[in-house]
Amino acid sequence: MKLELRFFASLREALGVSQESITIPVSIKTIADLRAHLVERGEPWSEVLAGRNVLRCALNHHMVDASTLLQDGAEVAFFPPVTGG
Repeated sequence: MKLELRFFASLREALGVSQESITIPVSIKTIADLRAHLVERGEPWSEVLAGRNVLRCALNHHMVDASTLLQDGAEVAFFPPVTGG
């Protein structure tokens, strides 16, 4: 399955990349699976995307949770939670 990844704000800065096209193994089915797969890349991925870090995610411009199924050709965006006042 091919995906377009996007990283925003502090994630982009920490990873040193704003976007990436990847092909993932067929065993990766959900957003949570994808995140775990990216963590396996090692530093800085393992630190930035670790499960203890609160992150937001969008699939094709719609907010989703970790159990959302991936779709071939989808855009997956990761970003830190935003606070406001």
